[in-house]
Amino acid sequence: MPDKETKTHRASLTQLPTKPLVLVGMMGAGKTAIGRRLAERLDCPFLDADDEIETAAGCSISDIFAVHGEAAFRDGERRVIERLLDCGATVIATGGGAFMDSGIRHAVGDKGISIWLRADIETLWQRVRRRDHRPLLETENPRETLERLIQDRYPTYAKADITVDSDVGPLCKTVDRVMDAVEAFLKTESEA
Repeated sequence: MPDKETKTHRASLTQLPTKPLVLVGMMGAGKTAIGRRLAERLDCPFLDADDEIETAAGCSISDIFAVHGEAAFRDGERRVIERLLDCGATVIATGGGAFMDSGIRHAVGDKGISIWLRADIETLWQRVRRRDHRPLLETENPRETLERLIQDRYPTYAKADITVDSDVGPLCKTVDRVMDAVEAFLKTESEA
């Protein structure tokens, strides 16, 4: 049963998105956790690109990186995301590097609405340091690697249609901010 907060937000949307909402951002930004809750509020399917890639490949992302390399992973990622963009009104969580690919950015721009979940280094580090399934952080100094990735990626993430800060507060508050930002974006888009 939806909670009171969910009902309030559903009622506040004057129009529902007809295209996929595509969450982009760094590992640990909350794309999957926020995406699941956002899809629930919008009563639409949630699709995790990383899960879909693993299903298509029949192995984990770490194994794809180890056996085939990052280039092969990125090629598969591009094909999977392009397929997911054809699924209509959904919420799609992408991997941290997906939006860096110009082909994926172009496809998302044509078929979806991109939402950057922006988080600072402290928030990201707190979220990712306890997990061992981040191939790009399997380095001598993972925090330094994360800082470098932030410097490299944030200018590209900033090209997203919408930017919402993802912080250490309750997930429902970040979902509220996403809902409000989507509402504002759809209103502006319909007035254009």
